[in-house]
Amino acid sequence: MIIAAADGSALGNPGPAGWAWYVADDCWAAGGWKHSTNNVGELTAVLELFRATAHLDDELLVQCDSQYVINSVTKWMPGWKRKGWRKADGKPVMNVEILKQIDEAISGRRYRFEWVKGHVGHPMNEAADERARAAAEAYRSGGAVPSGPGWSGACEADASAARPVLADAESLLEERAAPEAAAVAGGSAAGAAAPVATADALFDEALFAEASEHDDRSPADEALFDFDDPSADWLTMTLELTSDEHTRLLERAREAGTSPESFLRGLI
Repeated sequence: MIIAAADGSALGNPGPAGWAWYVADDCWAAGGWKHSTNNVGELTAVLELFRATAHLDDELLVQCDSQYVINSVTKWMPGWKRKGWRKADGKPVMNVEILKQIDEAISGRRYRFEWVKGHVGHPMNEAADERARAAAEAYRSGGAVPSGPGWSGACEADASAARPVLADAESLLEERAAPEAAAVAGGSAAGAAAPVATADALFDEALFAEASEHDDRSPADEALFDFDDPSADWLTMTLELTSDEHTRLLERAREAGTSPESFLRGLI
């Protein structure tokens, strides 16, 4: 199995932006644009990772801190394709050209996605984030963009060596972040049912935090409350809350020992 992290960064979101995937210090790649969004960076990092490993038969474990990316690839994309790349409300899918390329790149591949909470010290995620941000900053300053060595001959050895190190790091993070620190989603070329990130995980506290200058959870992001699951037996509702309302909701959900989503459903 190849274990890799993928991340994006946008300074201003939108603004100077970067993407990066990371396996080890001598096995990574990055790039970016003068003006783009964090979601585009996150999606491009995943796309470039699959392209870089297209010649391999190994299963690919993609660590990603973006619920939008994970759900787009593992949960929503089949329905979007059936509808001509349109969402349940008939609106065009955002970032559709990149998603189409990802759809092509994952064909025939064995892969899984693992959600990791960003900016909590996860070593692989932090390494990818640093490189994506460095690319974005290079585009902002007009400097040389750190593109990385790409997939070199040392990458296979690096991917194998990363497994025990990663296991130790994840054990430490589980102690620090408890059950909210990880949710797993995946897919397979065989078409078997794949585990997806839980609905509760979509309402992690990070989704309610104020967006940083390189965060993909901007309040203006249409995907924030977009549960476009064509197989789900529910109605989709968009709810806008102030920062104070967000805070009160989180506090009451914690007191009840549940997620904000489950707490709201209980009120209904």
